[in-house]
Amino acid sequence: MSLEEIKSRIAKAEIAAGREPGAVTLIAVSKVQPNERVAVVLEQGQRCFGENRVQEASGKWPDFMQQYDGVDLHLIGPLQTNKARQAMELCHAIHSVDRPKLAKTLARLAQELGHCPDLFIQVNTGEEEQKAGVMPDQADDFIAECRALDLPVKGLMCIPPAEEEPSLHFALLAKIAARNGLSGLSMGMSSDFETAIAQGATHVRVGSAIFGTRG
Repeated sequence: MSLEEIKSRIAKAEIAAGREPGAVTLIAVSKVQPNERVAVVLEQGQRCFGENRVQEASGKWPDFMQQYDGVDLHLIGPLQTNKARQAMELCHAIHSVDRPKLAKTLARLAQELGHCPDLFIQVNTGEEEQKAGVMPDQADDFIAECRALDLPVKGLMCIPPAEEEPSLHFALLAKIAARNGLSGLSMGMSSDFETAIAQGATHVRVGSAIFGTRG
């Protein structure tokens, strides 16, 4: 599937959901993709990309950022505290803030660096043991904690369990965001982004549908 087809499907889903045209940002998930494939998508005009690992991003994106104006890089995978500085220097948004230790590290570095990327708090909507994210019943307190640290929390992010109906998880995330006055909702991937848009997604993370299978 081409980038244009994905953009067209997003536009149709916005209309169907009664959303403003352009309300949804497409994050092209470029993790584990060879540079040649990423360059093709950059040439087609896409500027917002998502990476899972800081190390991979820092090996790939500084060169692309010199070649192409306006690259908007989002970290969508788990972030270790010892990679936080690197992430903050390279990325425009971090979607995986999920624990107090990381929040405190980001706040300290924000003071030091004088800037901070947009932050999304990851909520483990499926309460899965193996998955990162704050539990839904602890989300309000953690959002308050991050705000008390003066962090620029723009929204929430979730990755629903693979075997469950995603719309229930998207609805839960939207509910938590609404009661905390957060407008950003990072949710929806290649298989379910239209469902996510219907539930209010502002950022959808699409990889395989744009780039083909990884590797």
